[in-house]
Order: sequence, then structure tokens, then C-alpha cells
Amino acid sequence: MASDRMVLVTGGGGFLGGAIVRLLLLRGERVRTLSRGDYPELKRLGVEHIRGDIADVRAVRLACRGVQAVFHTAAKPGVWGPYAEYYRTNVQGTLNVIDACRTGGVERMIYTSSPSVVFDGGNMEGVDESVPYPAHFEAHYPHTKALAEQAVLKAAREGLPAIVLRPHLIWGPGDHHLVPRILARGAKLRRVGNGRNKVDTVYVDNAALAHVLAEESLARNPALSARMYFISQDAPIPLWDMIDQILAAGNLAPVKKTISPKMARFIGAVCEAVYATLRLKKEPPMTLFVARELATAHWFNISAAKQDLNYRPQVSTEEGLKRLAAWLQRLSPMNPTE
Repeated sequence: MASDRMVLVTGGGGFLGGAIVRLLLLRGERVRTLSRGDYPELKRLGVEHIRGDIADVRAVRLACRGVQAVFHTAAKPGVWGPYAEYYRTNVQGTLNVIDACRTGGVERMIYTSSPSVVFDGGNMEGVDESVPYPAHFEAHYPHTKALAEQAVLKAAREGLPAIVLRPHLIWGPGDHHLVPRILARGAKLRRVGNGRNKVDTVYVDNAALAHVLAEESLARNPALSARMYFISQDAPIPLWDMIDQILAAGNLAPVKKTISPKMARFIGAVCEAVYATLRLKKEPPMTLFVARELATAHWFNISAAKQDLNYRPQVSTEEGLKRLAAWLQRLSPMNPTE
């Protein structure tokens, strides 16, 4: 049954945003999106698309007009670039969404954060949402996402019904960030450390489901506002096993060569210094943040999401990898890394 309400997805033309849009449409929702680009495929699906910059408060207010719920997924990802660019999109953009939700009378906001906001450079094994923010951030992305997350939580405590989700390493068909990076660097990748460090990931459709469940749960139970939830496959896997399986989905060989965590950090520090000195915009082959992430365990206790949101992954990692391989095969002979 079609819904009378309108739901906004910021970044609806993106990987996660697009998955949320498709799920909302399947549930009979009327959907509006806000993105900087044009997405004809969204219009073909019957989505009302507004082209605008999340950092433009007028565009965001226009997008939020007449909307009952907002899924705010738009963000600047990556680990390299000027702080001002990350702040503009991730922090100011989120402040604009908060402002537009308040002025437009939006009933609920679901904000897409990241577990990287609590990554302190060490192992994180089975931690829950009580883990604090680190004293120092080694990349602009987690720093600005943490600032944005705190702004959402503050707004929620002040009366805006909002939930923060922290999906970890989203992947699947349609991914133009994580999977292409792995495939493009496959032959050059080196295992960092002993390879036994486990990590959480989340298949894109599961991440989308968590967002929709969060909004539905918040509607039923307003007391959930101002809470944070880790989202994953609920099946930690050795990081390098996951990378090898993604490489296999792209018909590439597994990673065999290794380097020590200390060497990876040294290479990362040197790369950062060189790229900063030369003011290179291209992402370095290694950074301190990435070196620490590749060498450490980071998986999370998602009991709160299970209990409060009734979240359970619907697509297993094995099934997700099959779907990823099929998608990559359909792209052939095109280069999936482009």
C-alpha cells in the first residue's frame, strides 16, 4: 500500500543511499532525494530528486519541506584531502540537515555515522556503544564524522527525534568505493601483520534495512532518540580473508606478501609527509590511519541494535559475495575499478 508521507534520503544517488531508496520504495514510501548530481535511474523509479549541495542550507531546507522522515547518508568519505572539505560536507552539511528538520517539522532523523569515530588506533574487540571517542584522530573523515554525530546527538537531546547508526565497512554490488579500491590495488596489496585480526563488515542491503528499521522503531518508541547503534553482519571475519574473498569475486589472486605493522606505519607517515609537502590531491598508497586499521581488530557488539531495532542481517556474507561476484561479472569486460 502506498504511503501518504514523503521521506527524504540525502545522498540518495550514492551506494548506501540508493539501497535505502530502493527498500523504501518496496515498502510503498514516497521518496525524495538530495544529491549534487543527476541520477536518471532514480527518476525512472519514481523518486523526486532535488539537485543541491548538502552544504547549502537553502537547498537542504527545500529538500526537507513537507517531509516526515530524513535519512541523512550524504558524506565526504576517504582518508585524504583538506580538512575544510571534510568539515564542509560532513559537519556543516549535517548541521544544515538538523536545522532543516527543525524548521520543517520533520518527525524523525536517521543519521549514518561510522565506527571509525571511536577508533583509537588499537584493537576493538566486541566493544559496544559505551566506548568513548578517542583523544586524537589520525584522519579528517573520522574526526568530522564524530563532530557531526555529536551534533545529531545534541539535537536529539534537545527535542529532535534522531538515531545514529554506525555501519562498518559497507560492501556489495554497486559499491564504487571499498570494492573498487581493493580490486584496483590487488596486485600491490600487502598483508599488514599476521592477518588474524578480525573485523566487522556489513552487506549493503543489510545496512539499508537497519536504517529503515531504525526509523520504524523510533516511530514506535520515541525513547530511542539520541541513541547510537553499531551495525554489522554480526559475523566478524579475519580482515585479510575478507579482502581475499572480494579479490576472488573479481577473479583476482589472494594477497600473499606481508609487511609488519611498524613498517606499514612508517610507510604511511612518509607518504603523508610527501603528499602534504607536494600538496598532492590523490590519495596516498598508505596513511597512518589506514596502516592502523589494517593491522588491528575492530568488531562490535550489536546486541543493542538487535534488541531495540529488531535488526538481524538478512543477507549472509557468503550470499553477499555471490551477488558481488555476479555483479562484477556483469560489468566485464568493463573495468569495475573505474
